[in-house]
Amino acid sequence: MSQRGSVSKRVAEAAPYSYRSDPDVPSFADDGPLLVFDGVCVLCCWTAKFVIERDRKRRFRFATAQSPLGQALFRHYGLDTQNFETNLVISDGHAHSKLDSLIVSGRLIGGFWRVLGLLRLIPRALGDWIYDTITRHRYRLFGRTEHCMMPPPEWRDRFIGL
Repeated sequence: MSQRGSVSKRVAEAAPYSYRSDPDVPSFADDGPLLVFDGVCVLCCWTAKFVIERDRKRRFRFATAQSPLGQALFRHYGLDTQNFETNLVISDGHAHSKLDSLIVSGRLIGGFWRVLGLLRLIPRALGDWIYDTITRHRYRLFGRTEHCMMPPPEWRDRFIGL
């Protein structure tokens, strides 16, 4: 299996709450899900905004991959800290990447969005290839900003490391 194809499996196999014992990962409130995303990618910021607007229970917290927490978590899980090949969702101490991050986000948002669970029907290798292809071309297809996303004041309490 290639390095690229093994990312989602490696992240999924990490021990729950393993980041707590990593001295390089800053302490953060992990009593709710955390979405770590590329803060300069228009598609990734749209994804964060999508989750924020549908998370009626306000359980999710957010961090950009460029933030100290995002960088530390990406290093902890062996992810590229420059190219941000995936969003990362941490829920109940478990990390989820690539399509798994979308599936878990949909389940946690609830309602109609649980339909994202159907993505599990896609074989992991195919799903990772699709995700990787979109990731590789996301800046060209969707754009990129010069600076990390700055959430509006009503969302700032949900962001870690601003």
